[in-house]
Amino acid sequence: MSTTTVGGPRSTGADRTKRWYRARRSLQGASFVLPNFLGFGLLTLGPVVALFYISFTNWNVFGKAKWIGLDNFTRLLGDASFHRALLNTLYYSAFHIPLTLVTSLGLALLLNRKLRGVAFFRTAAFFPYVTSIVAIAIAWNLLFSRDAGPINQILGLFGVDDPPGWTASSTWAMPAVIIVGVWREMGYYMLLFLAGLQTVPPELHEAARIDGANAWARFRNVTLPCLRPTTFFVTVMLTIGSFKVFDLILVMTNGGPGQSTLVLSQYIYQKGLVENRFGYASAISVVLFALCMLVTVVQFVINRRRNA
Repeated sequence: MSTTTVGGPRSTGADRTKRWYRARRSLQGASFVLPNFLGFGLLTLGPVVALFYISFTNWNVFGKAKWIGLDNFTRLLGDASFHRALLNTLYYSAFHIPLTLVTSLGLALLLNRKLRGVAFFRTAAFFPYVTSIVAIAIAWNLLFSRDAGPINQILGLFGVDDPPGWTASSTWAMPAVIIVGVWREMGYYMLLFLAGLQTVPPELHEAARIDGANAWARFRNVTLPCLRPTTFFVTVMLTIGSFKVFDLILVMTNGGPGQSTLVLSQYIYQKGLVENRFGYASAISVVLFALCMLVTVVQFVINRRRNA
């Protein structure tokens, strides 16, 4: 008695059809992803690779890049202006990050309630973030004016006979910039914290309230742990943004008085676009890139250990 194998050619045809459909779906998926990858490669990855190459050359755009090895990085070690810009960047970041974090979280907690006009106050807090940086800098420079500024006039009402010179003082210029930076960005990060607060289960607060926990205990033991992912994201974004600060300082103080507010981003701008020393500017950019990468990696490691 003979037996026949069922569906030899048919099963082969079905397998071909399945493979064809899989290939078609893969091509369809690639067609959606490819434009993003092309944009990333042309506008981000390509310039970054070029940046690392140019940092080892002497190039002024108009001529041919000359390979000089580590000379640019060696020159940075003896560049007093670079050292000042690096210290000013760290100074700005050390105060701007925690102050913005605390004020934005505080605003989010205040505006995460059912109050009359809460939408207006949320919009008012966010409005500085979308306002022109030039308008903000001009307005705050007028407010910080030593003789006619309302801030010093208010300080005079409280008995301050010798008010700060703010942006005209090498001592107070950086604190003035930090104040404006915090005021401008706290509204944006407030929205991120508001979104995080919406994910906190109200049952946890209710259970803590029944157990007799006061407001501070509920905030420390319920709200903060639930906000840990949001806080981590805000901290990373604040860190990168603080290291890259440029436009506010350029318009508000232009790095002065002297070099009291000169930061790495502005020093890159001066060496590259003003002095046409693109090789040297690229070397400074590599240092800034490494600094941002190092701090971000440390933050990721700390966050992973806390979640472990």
